[in-house]
Amino acid sequence: IAQATVDEWSRLSNAARATLIEALGGLAIGTTGGLVVGFMTARWSVARDILLPLAIGAATIPIIAVAPILNNWFGTVNPLSKMMMAALLVFFPIVINVTRGLVEVGPAKLELMRSYAADDGTVLRKLRVPHMLPFFFTALKVGTTLAFIGAIVGEFFGGSSQVLGRIVIQSMSKGEFDVAWAAIILGAIAAIVSYIAVTLVERAVIPWYFHLHDVPE
Repeated sequence: IAQATVDEWSRLSNAARATLIEALGGLAIGTTGGLVVGFMTARWSVARDILLPLAIGAATIPIIAVAPILNNWFGTVNPLSKMMMAALLVFFPIVINVTRGLVEVGPAKLELMRSYAADDGTVLRKLRVPHMLPFFFTALKVGTTLAFIGAIVGEFFGGSSQVLGRIVIQSMSKGEFDVAWAAIILGAIAAIVSYIAVTLVERAVIPWYFHLHDVPE
């Protein structure tokens, strides 16, 4: 596998770059959509009754069944079809965790804010959003790995030959399992690095959360 990685490095590195763009694009789309729907469901009960069942339903659809449909909608060689596959997997955990983080605020904290005559906007900015951020970053870390799964699975069903998913399929069909494993490992490394990057951003954005949980009881 190591020798195959060296021998095929030019092709593998270009493919990894293309798959990385697809996965991160899907992560951005799914995260944005999940945040919008999460805030809507937390704010309005009617939206919660309508949108949450749809989000749950979307999460139960097998991705193998969705990939050919997305390729048909957006084009087989269009990276957007793979981005949408990744976004579909990212969307559900973001919605659920953002909604939970915004809604499950302690009654005593809300009562304290109201005692200071805080309006809904202030409560949202000063209390609900900070409470939501740890939930959001937990979902984002999960979504980061799911985005790569979605992008690579989407590539299995067609597209440019210069992506990791196509290299895996083509190499396996020719019996070049060392090349296939090299592509798989590169995809895993890209997902791990992206996960670490999100973790570092989390540490920078909400250092107070880790400080509170690092204090011994």
